[in-house]
Amino acid sequence: MQTGTITSAWEENQFVLAAAGRWDIASAERLGPQLQNRNPGRKGAPVCLDLSGLTALDTAGALLLDRLIRRLRGQGHVVAVVGARPDLCTLLKDVQRAAAGVAVHAPAPSEPRPAFPLADRIGRATVGIWHDILSMLAFLGLVTVTALRLLRTPSRIRLKPLFFHLEQVGLNSLPIVGLLSFLIGIVLAYQGADQLRRFGAEIYVVNLLGIGVLREIGILMTSIIVAGRSGSAFTAQIGTMKVNQEVDAMRTLGLDPVEMLVLPRLFALVIALPLVGFFANVMALVGGAIMAYAYLDINFGQFARQLQIAVSTTTLFVGLSKAPVFAAVIALVGCFEGLRVSGSAESVGLLTTRSVVISIFLVILLDAGFSILFSYIGI
Repeated sequence: MQTGTITSAWEENQFVLAAAGRWDIASAERLGPQLQNRNPGRKGAPVCLDLSGLTALDTAGALLLDRLIRRLRGQGHVVAVVGARPDLCTLLKDVQRAAAGVAVHAPAPSEPRPAFPLADRIGRATVGIWHDILSMLAFLGLVTVTALRLLRTPSRIRLKPLFFHLEQVGLNSLPIVGLLSFLIGIVLAYQGADQLRRFGAEIYVVNLLGIGVLREIGILMTSIIVAGRSGSAFTAQIGTMKVNQEVDAMRTLGLDPVEMLVLPRLFALVIALPLVGFFANVMALVGGAIMAYAYLDINFGQFARQLQIAVSTTTLFVGLSKAPVFAAVIALVGCFEGLRVSGSAESVGLLTTRSVVISIFLVILLDAGFSILFSYIGI
C-alpha cells in the first residue's frame, strides 16, 4: 500500500507540486509538516498542483490539499490543479466548499440509463467478482508471506490465542458435528438399504456407507458445518473489531493484524478440522451401524467385518487429506471478509452472510476438484 507523498520541482518557469499515493487520515500527520516547507520562493510565481499520482483521497487528505491551495493563493501565487480523477476532484471541491461555509449538495446522478439493464447488471457483477478474486488472491499472498516469516521465528507464534481458537473451532463444535453426522449415517444406511434390498444385497450397505462417508460425505459435511459455525464467527469477530477501530489501533501500535488476528485462526482451524472430520466419520458409521442392526438385522460384528473388507486406511486418508485445504479456505475467507467490514453493523451482517456462502461454495468446488484428481491418478 503506497503512502502519500509530495514532491516539488521547477519546470518551465512554474513551480510543480506532485501529490502521489494515498492521501488519507493515516498519512495526514506525516504530510502536514512537509506541506509547510513547500514554497516556490519567488513572489507571484505560478504553481501547478499535479494530482495525477493520487491513488486514494479521503476528507483528511482533501483538507490538507485545500489548506495548501489557500496558503499559496494567500501568498499571491496562481495555483492550477491538474490531473485529478473525477471522483477525487469532486471530493476536493466538496471539502473546499464546506471549508468556505458553503452548503454542499450531492449532485443528481447523471449516468445514462443502460439500453440492456440485464446485460448491464451481469457485466457489473462479473467485474465485481473478478475484483473480489484478485483481492482474495492478494490476501492469500499476504497471509502466506506473513506465515512463512512467522514460522522462521516460532517464538513469535501466539500460543494462547491458538489454543483458544482450537477450543472454539474444535472441541466446542464436536456436539453439533457429531449429532448431524450420526443422523446422516442413519439416513444413508436407510436409503441404501431400501434400494439394495431389491437385489438381496443388503450387506453391501456397509460398503456404501463406509466408502461414501470416509471418502466424501464425512469431511464435506464437517467442512460445511464448520464454515457456517466458525467461518461466520471469524468474520463477525474481526468485523466488529473493525467497526470499533480496534484493527486501526493495532496498526497504530505497530502490530500486524494478519499476524495477530488471521494466523491464530488459520492455524487452529487447519489443526482442528482433520480431527473433527475423523470424529464425524466415526459418528456417521455408528449411526449407520445402528440403522443396519435395526432395519437389516446386521449385527455390529458383521458390520465391522464387512467394513474392514470394504475400506482400507487409504480410503480414510483420502478423505482426511482434504481437510487442511478446506480449513485454510474457510479461515482465509472468514478473515478476509472480516477485514473488509467498513464502519457499520449492517456491513458486519452482510459480509458474515457473504463469508458463509463463499466458503461453502469453494469447499464444494474444491471437493469436486479433488474427486476428479483422485479418480485421474487412480486413488
